[in-house]
Amino acid sequence: MTRNPHPDPRPVTADSFAGYRRPDGRLGIRNRVLVLPSVICSHVVAEEIAAGSPGAVAAPHDHGCGQLGADAEQTERTLVGLAGNPNVAGTVVVGLGCETVRSDVVAAAVEERGLPVRELTIQDAGGTDACVDRGTDAVADLRESAAARGTDGATATADEPPATLGDLTVGVVVDDLADSTRRHAYPLVAELVERVASAGGRVVVAGNERFAAHPEEIRSLVGDAAADRLLDAAGRPARATRVGTEAAARGFAAATGFIGDAPVAGVAAYGERVGDGDAAGEGGVTLLDAPSRVEEAATGLAAAGAHLVLHVTGQGTPAGHPVVPVVKLSGDADTLAAVPDDIDLDARDADADDLESLLLGVADGDRTCAERHGLTEFAIARAGPST
Repeated sequence: MTRNPHPDPRPVTADSFAGYRRPDGRLGIRNRVLVLPSVICSHVVAEEIAAGSPGAVAAPHDHGCGQLGADAEQTERTLVGLAGNPNVAGTVVVGLGCETVRSDVVAAAVEERGLPVRELTIQDAGGTDACVDRGTDAVADLRESAAARGTDGATATADEPPATLGDLTVGVVVDDLADSTRRHAYPLVAELVERVASAGGRVVVAGNERFAAHPEEIRSLVGDAAADRLLDAAGRPARATRVGTEAAARGFAAATGFIGDAPVAGVAAYGERVGDGDAAGEGGVTLLDAPSRVEEAATGLAAAGAHLVLHVTGQGTPAGHPVVPVVKLSGDADTLAAVPDDIDLDARDADADDLESLLLGVADGDRTCAERHGLTEFAIARAGPST
């Protein structure tokens, strides 16, 4: 198996991983410079910068221009959250120069968090080619700065214990309620969630539609105030999915059984980092205001601080993500036969030990199927209609 290439004095075993220590003490499992367009108009330039910069990834999206109110605020909050993901060593924010979601505002918010960031606009740089050149230099500068700080690799001493399951924030999204998913995948995920929570780690769960379909149960689970936030968000047209319709037709356990008996600590807004504002900061499960569509869910989970995303899929959707590894788990026989190279674990023939071992291996550098295929789909959920 391919492990993290950097040297680490700590003894890494089968139940631990190395990772990349950040200046503020956070531990990442990937070491990427994020090239982040603040607006649709700059996403091609951001992609060109990342393509010409080793170790860089881009997050192209269709937002940032013509958005209003809560929708623009959510996009900005999500971009800042992505820059704060522990897998990100530094961020280059790229704007056009006249957008609603401004690159300088995003960069300033990232800098306020004490995170390495550079900012540039196409108009100020003198056009597309000049901006690509400056952006490539900015990525190299962030890499050099990280190396000078010693944060381009692990910096722990031999006396510091290796990272374990309790050091992870695991994102979870389940994109269907098929019988095969509930029969084969739910028990594995439920036990894994309980293990992470018991070890002191965090689990952030996307797919608020399936919880909001059962308002009385969700009120008992998280209390009235948190339930109101979740129910309000899930009721917007932008959050409507078939999962919510199917969840309403089934019992609460059928819709949400994959979280097991782990304590639910609270509810987080889309784009909000877990531990900020109303989002729960302790171990356990946090419910995220995010739909079950994996591309949007993975972005919300990455912004919340997830190191990796566990994607449970009966459909076999192969989407990955530029910031976080996406691990695919399926129990559907037809899907597993049709796309075996896109699924990381067959839930029919696995147990929770297999799933835990897989996640720890990915945390220590093993590439997921989506990573091997170079799949980095990216999307930001909408808060509501904008012009």
